[in-house]
Formats: sequence, structure tokens, C-alpha cells
Amino acid sequence: MLSSLDLVDAHTHLVGGRLGARGLHDILLYHMAVSELYAAGCPSGARLTQFPGWPDRAEAHARIREALPFLGAVRNTHISWGIRTLLRDLYGWTEPVTEANWLRLDDLIRERADDRRWQREVLARAGIRRVCTEWARRGQGEEDDLCAYALEWAFFTRCQWGEYDTALYELERCWGKTPESPTPIGAGGRPQPERVIRTRADLEAAVEHYVKAIPADRIVSTATHISTDLDLDPVSDRRLDAALRRRARAGEAERSLYAAAVNERFLTALARHAPHVVFQFSYGAEPLPFETGSRLSQRSIAQVGAMIARHPGLRFQCFLASQHANQSLCTLARELPNLTLVGAWWHTFYPPILRTLIEERLDMLPMNRHIAFFSDAYCVEWAYAKAFLVRQQMAAVLQAKIEQGQYDRALAETVARAVLCENAAGLLRG
Repeated sequence: MLSSLDLVDAHTHLVGGRLGARGLHDILLYHMAVSELYAAGCPSGARLTQFPGWPDRAEAHARIREALPFLGAVRNTHISWGIRTLLRDLYGWTEPVTEANWLRLDDLIRERADDRRWQREVLARAGIRRVCTEWARRGQGEEDDLCAYALEWAFFTRCQWGEYDTALYELERCWGKTPESPTPIGAGGRPQPERVIRTRADLEAAVEHYVKAIPADRIVSTATHISTDLDLDPVSDRRLDAALRRRARAGEAERSLYAAAVNERFLTALARHAPHVVFQFSYGAEPLPFETGSRLSQRSIAQVGAMIARHPGLRFQCFLASQHANQSLCTLARELPNLTLVGAWWHTFYPPILRTLIEERLDMLPMNRHIAFFSDAYCVEWAYAKAFLVRQQMAAVLQAKIEQGQYDRALAETVARAVLCENAAGLLRG
């Protein structure tokens, strides 16, 4: 039944005109797979060259060769199941990837890299009728009939490893500019911005520019991250002024003051200029040297609830990476009509956690108040794999509810249609 239903993919990183994998590296070394290989002993834990650049053949092949000895150690994981599934279903490949055959598989994938008809066929086979991707990845609008767009530009409330003024820097690099890609996780050295925030007036002018530069008539959401390490309670002007003067020696306290001040001003301005734009945020994953670890504090959950309550004219959507916070967020969504929970992000995209998230949300929330799927995919092959994996776990949850008499088959199908497609289509104008 689930395989016959359409999906809306509420969050991806697909690139207009280049929807498919550029080679085996885009499948085998998807960032979630890289983390598993690194844990198994592979020397490299960093992502490959990121957009707007692309890994050249030399980089891609070097990283694949480096990973090959560790593929056997990760065959047990959920992500590896996804890799095997998409290689089998889309490329007819059923062999283990080895030193002897990987170049042949790489060539097979590269043959389809520029075949836009094939890439759309992959989405059709996945049952994905519409996707949301980054505005900066729109290309020349080649996929506008297929895509809705989210603005990922500055991340004011995301911590970076070893930094304490990230919120100000993120705002500075956008001041006077037009939307582009966000700063990558673990970006390291920072280019000097053209304009520097020294005063509260500077900060407010930069926020105003940022919001007015948003292509509000072309996007459905603005996507960011909220760090559990930040104190996001509102900041007085006096405390902000003092914190700005301490920027050169900023620490954890200043980091929170900057983020809270910028975020509140941004949300207030967004409500004034573009209240129809959904504020999407990922939550529950914090920086490590390469990627992130899953953790959340109860204080942070309380502050996020208060933030959403302070802005009733905006709609908020949460991508959750922490299983233990799901029940808390469900209770918030029951009392905050402008909060929606969406899918499973990074560290919650594993069968037992997926089933828990799906089941708790179905039991605690009305069926029109959450979205069950987004892929976070960088190529259509991974959107296909994640759609398959989510359907598997949702089928298990629905079957259990039918067997215990809570649902009949008709109700199960009605619920599935709502959370897989109809809610996203409405909430994201899909």
C-alpha cells in the first residue's frame, strides 16, 4: 500500500540541472556513509569537496580507494542497506563493491550523470512527486516544475567548532550580498568579510538587509540549525552592547548573546516582511571535528518552545536528530499550532528510532500536524534509497497498529497519505 503512495520530499540538497550522482563517490561516500567508514577505521572523516565546488575525478577516486578496505565492516548498517538497494534497483548492480569492480560501477553511474530524463525517472520510481531544495542550488531554473526552494544562507544559531562569534560572522558575510550557499560545517578558516559588525546599529542594519534580500516570492522556507549549546532567551540592548565590545575575547556567554540577539531580530523582521516563509530548523546535532554528535538539553527545548510562542505569526518546522527529544517536541506541537515536526534528520535515520518517531507522532499528534519524510539527499539516487527505507519502517508501524486493532487498513492508508504527501504539499505549497 505504501509503495503506491506519492511522497513530497520536504528537504534536499539537489542541484538544478545536475540532480543525479556524478559518480560512485556520490553514492558510496554520502556524508552519512563517510561517518560510518571513518568509525570503521577509514583514515578520512571529512566530506568531499562541497558545493559550489565538486570533487574532481582524482579526489573522488582517491577517496573511494581509501574506503574500499572498510566496506565489509559497514555492511550491517542502515545506510549500507540503502546503498545496496539503490545500486540494485537503479543500476542492476548486486555484487559487493571491490577493488576489482568499482571502476566499472563508477563508469556505469557516470554514464547517467547528465541524463536529466533518467534522473526524473528515478524520482518517479521512488514515488517522489515534488522536492524542496536550496535556493542557491537552483541552477538556471531547469527543475522549477519539480522543485520548491528553501533559503539556506546564514546560520545564526548554529555553533561551529572552536568559534564564539559565529552569529555575527554569518551575518557579516551576507551583509550587502545576495543569497548564496551557507558556510559548511567545520569550515575552518574564515575569509575576511567586507563589512564588520561593531555596534548594535550595524547588527540591525545587517539583519534588515538580510531579510530584504530574501527572494520571498520564490521560496517556501528558510532553513537553518538551532544549537542546544546556545542560550536563546531575549537579550537586552545593554547586554548586547557590552557583548559586542568584548567580541575580540568572546567566549560561550558572548556566543549565546550574539546568536539570541540576531535570531530574535531576524524572526521579527521575517514576520514583518515574509510571514508566509516557513522557518525550518534542524535540531539535536552538535559539531565535532568532522560532522556532529546527537545531544540536546531540556533547557534548550524549553527555550525553543518559548521562541516559537513569541512569534505566533510565523510557522516553524523542526528536523530532529535526537530521539529522546521527540516526545518533548510532540507535546510542544500539541500546544503551539505554528510548530510542525518533519521526518528524521541524520542521527535519527535508523530503523528503531524511525519507528519510534513515527509511532509517537502518530499517537500524540493529529495526522495533519507532522510530515513523515525528507531525504536530505544530494542526488536523486539517495532520495530513492531513503524513500524506500522510510516506507519500510512506516509499514512496520502501521502493520502493528492494524494488528492491535487501533487502525483498520482504510485508516492506515488515510494516515499514510497525509503524513507522506498531503501535509508537506500544503505546508510547503508543494
